[in-house]
Amino acid sequence: LFVTPVRPEEILVGKTIPYFVLGMAGLGLCLLAAKLLFHVPLRGSLVVLSGVSMLYLLVALSIGLLISSAFKSQFVASQIALVVTFLPALMLSGFLFDLQSMPAAVRIVTYLFPARYYVSLLQTIFLAGDIWWVVLPNAAVLSVMAGMLLLLTRSAIEKKLA
Repeated sequence: LFVTPVRPEEILVGKTIPYFVLGMAGLGLCLLAAKLLFHVPLRGSLVVLSGVSMLYLLVALSIGLLISSAFKSQFVASQIALVVTFLPALMLSGFLFDLQSMPAAVRIVTYLFPARYYVSLLQTIFLAGDIWWVVLPNAAVLSVMAGMLLLLTRSAIEKKLA
């Protein structure tokens, strides 16, 4: 792949698009299941939910691309991705445990993980609606994270090419 006459940005886009489409299809299936099987009300806008989900998916894919471009071994990359993304997303996002019941030091650490902001957005959009003073700051943090991670990934790929 690296010997083809494509630029690093094209490699990143080519690696991101298929998983992005799969992630959005998964979101659609989850929304259908939430509505039809579990009768979860969606009080917010589907457009806002889709937009913030796209942002979160971009952050998650950027983390994966950064890890895969930084490590040569697929096994090592998969183990690091598990420790860096899945476990914190499950334990420190507010999905399983209420953030307010956590110790203050742990609560501070939760601000480093994008899943914290996405869970807050999901809870707000599903249960309360489009509360903009919650949606905008969380979406802004996800946007900044996506931009920084994409820049880091771009520089990691450039270092590999040189």
